[in-house]
Amino acid sequence: MSPHEPNRYINYQRIEDNIDIVRKRLGRPLTLSEKIIYGHLDNAAEQDIQRGVSYLQLRPDRVVCQDATAQMALLQFMSAGIPDVAVPSSVHCDHLILGENGADSDLARAKDVNKEVYDFLATTCAKYNLGFWGPGSGIIHQIVIENYAFPGALIIGTDSHTPNGGGLGAAAIGVGGADAVDVMAGIPWELKCPKAIGIKLTGRLNGWTSPKDIILEVAGILTVKGGTGAIVEYFGSGVDSVSATGMGTVCNMGAEIGATTSVFPFTESMHRYLVSTGRPEIADASRAFAHNLPPHQRPFTPDLMTPLVKFKDTAKEKNWPESISACLIGSCTNSSYEDMSRAASLAKEALDAGLKVKSEFIVTPGSEQIRATTERDGMLEIFRQAGGKILANACGPCIGQWARHDVKKGDRNTILTSYNRNFTGRNDGNPATHGFVASPELVTAMAFGGSTSFNPITDTLTTPDGKPFKFTPPNGAELPARGFDAGQDTYQAPPPDRSQISVKVSPESQRLQLLKPFTPWNGKDIENVPVLIKVKGKCTTDHISMAGPWLKYRGHLDNISNNMLIGATNIENGEANKVRNQVTGEFDAVPATARYYKAHNIPWVVVGDENYGEGSSREHAAMSVRFLGGAAVIVKSFARIHETNLKKQGLLPLTFNNPKDYDLINPEDKLSILGLKDLTPGKPLTLRINKPSGEHIDIVVDHTFNENQITWFHAGSALNYIAKSNGV
Repeated sequence: MSPHEPNRYINYQRIEDNIDIVRKRLGRPLTLSEKIIYGHLDNAAEQDIQRGVSYLQLRPDRVVCQDATAQMALLQFMSAGIPDVAVPSSVHCDHLILGENGADSDLARAKDVNKEVYDFLATTCAKYNLGFWGPGSGIIHQIVIENYAFPGALIIGTDSHTPNGGGLGAAAIGVGGADAVDVMAGIPWELKCPKAIGIKLTGRLNGWTSPKDIILEVAGILTVKGGTGAIVEYFGSGVDSVSATGMGTVCNMGAEIGATTSVFPFTESMHRYLVSTGRPEIADASRAFAHNLPPHQRPFTPDLMTPLVKFKDTAKEKNWPESISACLIGSCTNSSYEDMSRAASLAKEALDAGLKVKSEFIVTPGSEQIRATTERDGMLEIFRQAGGKILANACGPCIGQWARHDVKKGDRNTILTSYNRNFTGRNDGNPATHGFVASPELVTAMAFGGSTSFNPITDTLTTPDGKPFKFTPPNGAELPARGFDAGQDTYQAPPPDRSQISVKVSPESQRLQLLKPFTPWNGKDIENVPVLIKVKGKCTTDHISMAGPWLKYRGHLDNISNNMLIGATNIENGEANKVRNQVTGEFDAVPATARYYKAHNIPWVVVGDENYGEGSSREHAAMSVRFLGGAAVIVKSFARIHETNLKKQGLLPLTFNNPKDYDLINPEDKLSILGLKDLTPGKPLTLRINKPSGEHIDIVVDHTFNENQITWFHAGSALNYIAKSNGV
């Protein structure tokens, strides 16, 4: 299965057997994603299969966790009373490294500041038989595609950009930590049977076009929720011109359209990449299995891409700051050897003409292997000579881990990144920063232009000796001609004897906290409880549980709960983190108000808008709501991962049967949720809106609970149910 796990094997035969069973049962051909997903069914002969309706019981091949989410996932796993993980699993230290001065000093500081957390993760991994990739190893998704992903695999990861593994033909899906705990505990993973969206690629990538352009166009067509509940399948003759890592870029950003994951059919570029990363046996085995992974032909063609030339005019029309303050390349989306080599070709061309970057230029290698290889091949030195700064192999500014000093908070400015998200304030914590996402090639070229009015495809720059300079199209290598350089060994394998290893968490720690079980359901309806906040507009998991400086509390539920919903806009006053306490009448911060209600044994609810909880897979956005006394979250629609996370924590995620009913609720109303004693799959509940005047309005709210998930609600959480099943 991986060079790091010599005693674990790929079971292609079981996948093929399941595919045959399901194909015969359904009496029709299966799409590419169906073959991979149904190939991992726990019971293919009896599983109910209806797209968008059934809940599939699946057996993933692997679980991967990044360090910020792994803390809570492992704390939950420890509570379940199980001696070791049931499937190959690993933890990757990439989120807790703050980008500021450069790789060496930033990494040294991270190891010092986060020592308690890193020691906990390393020890817990050793105790429970997980692989551990220490700080400096690189970003989880780059490590997975370099070491673990393979065609036809089903991988779940506690990060929303896990779909990056689709670059090697895997169905790699982002989940919450509680889902990961299920699989690590040997329990089948539950997924609502996904629908399928087909996207046909024709022609070839050439010149300035890149895989990033494909997914940006798709995102423009489908929007941030257009892929919800579906797997995106790419097919067509254009697929063969995309490298394996390029496919990874496309799949990675499929998270931005809400897709369950994205997949590509097996191609020879996947075989080449597997061989190049030291997995020739897997490469040959996957080629032999490839008859099960052909593209599924269907009619769907994306519209034409918006030309770059419109950016200049749009920036002026929208009054966006013209000067580009910073250009950043790298991240899990775009830090492959191919990405770096194409960006370096442009930087070298400009350097040879005597030019230096006009914007701050920051480069984040995706892994130690990429750093070592691009260093050996001279690319990082080219970036340095151009005026660039090389950060540690980590997520860094992409997730808000950026100690930025050039712009004050509140100052309007423009940045360009090759990252995957540009939510307000995501990269630098500054809500006045205008962030734009593009390919690493385009971002690099724009760093030399320094302005939103510069189009590197058509415009010229003036060299120091007064000559005009125009970029030629970028060029680069799909894979390194001399092979990859693994660099420093940062991997810790589980020891053969784990019996003497103990995991300790200090009760005085401000970073880690052992979990206490949530209270089971009391058997009654929820009656006459206040609305903590009625959220106006977009509410991502960044709004519900911010990252950045809060990452250090990801293993401490009490402390991390102090950021609950502080980024959400209160419809009552249009402000963030300022809500009215319905008992005292005073305004206070959202977490403080929730703590008041909790201290007085008053449950509360959240009311939200469309696609509530989109973005990161972080389960803290659900756990904090439960921890501070929340009972339900009632919205127009949910993002997939967040809805599941809420269920896992014993909360009620409900949707308005009529989205217009959102307007019937005012912040001062009290709500009752009726019918919980008869909670059954497919049966709506009644939401009673109790007005201050004494009148009430009854409306219908829907839920997506199945029978198994209802047991989580009754038990108080999925973890409570697992622990009880294991006699804990």
